[in-house]
Amino acid sequence: MRNIATATAALLGLLTARPSDRLSAQSLRVPYQTFTLPNGLQVLLHEDHSVPLVAVNMWYHVGSADEKPGRTGFAHLFEHIMFMGSQHVPTGEFDKLLEATGGDNNASTAEDRTNYYEDAPSNVLALMLWLDSDRMGFLLPEITAEKVDVQRGVVQNERRQSYENRPYGLAEENILQRLYPPEHPYHWPVIGSMADLQAATLDDVRGFFRSYYTPNNATLAIAGDITPRDARQLVERYFGEIPRGPAVTRTPPPAVTLGTDIYATLEDRVQVPRVYDAWHSMKAFADGDATLDVLANVLAGGRSSRLYKRLVYELQIATDVVAFQDGGRIDGKFELWATARPGHDLSELERVIDEEVRKLALAGPTPREVERAQNTFEAQFLSRMERVGGFGGKADQLNFYNYFVGTPDYFQKDLDRYRKVTAVDVQGAVRRYLVDAHRVVLSVVPQGKPELAVKQGVTP
Repeated sequence: MRNIATATAALLGLLTARPSDRLSAQSLRVPYQTFTLPNGLQVLLHEDHSVPLVAVNMWYHVGSADEKPGRTGFAHLFEHIMFMGSQHVPTGEFDKLLEATGGDNNASTAEDRTNYYEDAPSNVLALMLWLDSDRMGFLLPEITAEKVDVQRGVVQNERRQSYENRPYGLAEENILQRLYPPEHPYHWPVIGSMADLQAATLDDVRGFFRSYYTPNNATLAIAGDITPRDARQLVERYFGEIPRGPAVTRTPPPAVTLGTDIYATLEDRVQVPRVYDAWHSMKAFADGDATLDVLANVLAGGRSSRLYKRLVYELQIATDVVAFQDGGRIDGKFELWATARPGHDLSELERVIDEEVRKLALAGPTPREVERAQNTFEAQFLSRMERVGGFGGKADQLNFYNYFVGTPDYFQKDLDRYRKVTAVDVQGAVRRYLVDAHRVVLSVVPQGKPELAVKQGVTP
């Protein structure tokens, strides 16, 4: 108990110290070892004996950005197919074997990567690696038309639940279509379109696996109660004989800018209208990315933020407001949305949003606003570091940093990005990325009530 109390006191001291003090208060390190098998599989090992658990985290370097128009949704569809059984693990056995040991597993797909993880007691490491290696090396013979049809239906139903039948669910897809040209890898949502999912053939799915689900297009992170020597022997045993796949090459798309503001209206089955503003911003880890995170917090991060106080508390014309910076490997966008209270239209909300954004551009944020945002990000950051597994745990973060910046132990440098942001930086970001830039303005209104949309104009 004494060690826990000491650690807690140290953490609280870090979070309450001034940013300048915190810069030198502690240097975060997540020690790791790395090696690459002859077939190209890169492996990251992090030893942490604090609890008898181990996390296995596999990143395949493929996401929806690797798809082509007319064949979108493949990356997410394949995430589901990976749980449909491999040559030595019949359908359903993956989960059953892990759950019998007290383990857990999940997966997710994004624009730039697909990840799979398993968390379990440390004596289950061999089983986890065997399961992952079997679906990397021996999935292809088990990909049948019947399995593709089953998972196609599952994903289509997921799309109905999360997009078509969800209030405001089609907003993000509409924004992407207007923010990026049709050939851009970020033009479509990760889940893909209904038509493309229906058009997927067995040969398409098998070809996707051969191209991207290969050792040389993946990174395996193992973190927790391990010894690096034993973990390496297990990796070599289970993954060493899987053949290398074709080299994956990508041509970066040209930079995208909007030549004018784009206004659009979407009539949806919603009770109250909502307005979305979206701007092109910076890709992840580029200069300005962390500053835009801080800006989003100043504008709409919690009930003491500028837009929440003005729209929800003072004027009471909105029920909520959200802002965030979304940086990917190729590009980034800054998004802001607010939901109107009954009896108010979106032009009223948009006028206040624009007014507050201009105020921030003219005078900048206060030092306290910046410090509050920094404290928020630091608390979230340190909370993630307490876990070795799951989404955002240390194994996942090692993979994330390795893929996005080429340095697995980027923890301290990532945190420093936020600590170094100043009020002047935020003021400059407001001017450059919001005030002096064009945007997409999407009004989502109840069906039959287009008059509630932002009045500056409507484009198809």
